[in-house]
Amino acid sequence: MKEINIAQTIVNKRREKGLTQEELASHIGVSKASVSKWETDQSYPDITFLPRLAAFFNISIDELMGYEPQMGKEDIRKLYLGLSADFASKPFDEVLERCREIAKKYFSCFPLLFQIGALLVNNSMESGDMDKTFAVIGEAKELFIRVKKESEDAELKQLALNLEAFCALTLGDPNEVIELLEGTSRKIISTESLLAQAYQMTGKPREAKSALQVGIYQYMLSLFGAFPDYLMICIDAPEQFDETYRRALTVAEAFGLKKLHPSMLVKFYIFAAQGYTLLGNTDRALDILEEYAELVTGDIYPLQLKGDDYFNLICGWFDELDLGTALPRDEKIVRQSMADGVVNNPAFTALADERRFHRIVEKLKNNC
Repeated sequence: MKEINIAQTIVNKRREKGLTQEELASHIGVSKASVSKWETDQSYPDITFLPRLAAFFNISIDELMGYEPQMGKEDIRKLYLGLSADFASKPFDEVLERCREIAKKYFSCFPLLFQIGALLVNNSMESGDMDKTFAVIGEAKELFIRVKKESEDAELKQLALNLEAFCALTLGDPNEVIELLEGTSRKIISTESLLAQAYQMTGKPREAKSALQVGIYQYMLSLFGAFPDYLMICIDAPEQFDETYRRALTVAEAFGLKKLHPSMLVKFYIFAAQGYTLLGNTDRALDILEEYAELVTGDIYPLQLKGDDYFNLICGWFDELDLGTALPRDEKIVRQSMADGVVNNPAFTALADERRFHRIVEKLKNNC
């Protein structure tokens, strides 16, 4: 990520040509003092000199100014993680304003705009005020709409549409979500399977295994990610609720999610405990919350994407992701949200007099 840095460019290009400041001044038709001020960042060349300087050095005006209106993946990743850490340690409004400035400056860098939108969504609750939280989510939604409309990257456009819908749902507009997403679902065509077959046919078995591992990993997370919401929909059918809970645990155990991706279990445990509380099964709810507390206060940090002995060929895929192996929120905020999910959850009011619940709350508070 670069600011305008014409001074250093002029210095470097002049030296590459083996010229003195006086010689460059003569070529351009200005005084030596002017060139000296340009190179020491005391002033900028007049706009009429920019084409002449660029032509003289055989570079574009953008190169002359040292300005990059786009930001590369690695810079976006570093910026996101830095701002994520700032949200955990600096005043919310200060970091929010910084995000706004960056979005304005790189308004045509759509991968960056998408990540700024995601950053705002992931940290909106840190505002400490629900009206402000909703306002920030509204800002994020506008960024997603711009990415959806203007980007030429089909995958990015789809991701932006999904997060636009998420924002609409959070802002209490389910009809908009239906309008945005209804009819957009398609039958799953596994590109990983096709790619793996192609690798096999060209004598690349390792690449074939890697492609399928990536596919299995993604579909597994997508499958498990649907269980918490389905649990809550099944509150009116206790037997279906029990069966969904049992099957979800089977998937979690089969893929070793406690070690592979423990954050996937967080929402599941909370929703399951909420459900059993509503169904009047206090003991079952407390059992789940104890397991939840044990998980989130255990040796799972830093939370990050990773493989294991089964998923042993997906590291390269992680490197290609926008945020690499990092998760979208800072660890400090994650720990606090994990505690708040129980401590400040009105669904667990019915458990307030239970000693086991008090111990769970204390354990979670000590983890922040």
